Amino acid sequence: MGRIFILRLDHGEDLIESLRGFSREKKIECCAALFMGALRDGRAVTGPDLPLVPPLPHFEGFESAWEAFGMASIYPSNDGPKMHIHSALGRDREALLGCLREKAEVYLVVEAILFEICGSGATRAWDESMQLYLLTLAQSAGQGKMEAK
Repeated sequence: MGRIFILRLDHGEDLIESLRGFSREKKIECCAALFMGALRDGRAVTGPDLPLVPPLPHFEGFESAWEAFGMASIYPSNDGPKMHIHSALGRDREALLGCLREKAEVYLVVEAILFEICGSGATRAWDESMQLYLLTLAQSAGQGKMEAK
């Protein structure tokens, strides 16, 4: 375990860009993040259009103000740190769960806690068949299991 950061993101900031920018600024290569607050005006992948490989993402947009709780992971890759961020969003009796992409604007405030992970050996590597950056873990000797160092 490494450093722990507590962030407050304010109204109008972009959650995705703020987390990316902060991790670059603090040179965080690997971390887990939790966040809660409210988001507006964003897009989420809510599964594929059809269950094919590689998947064709199905996007849902959200507008106005949605309560949000989510988590993200950041791992190094050959192209620099890559973030994967999922969130549950709720408004009135509607719910949306998905992978936040491109933009997610903060409505009022979002609180986030980032937990830096040191020495795991975990990375993200491009998988040509999936057309995604996938988590890659070190092979455990003789056990057939994947685990972080």
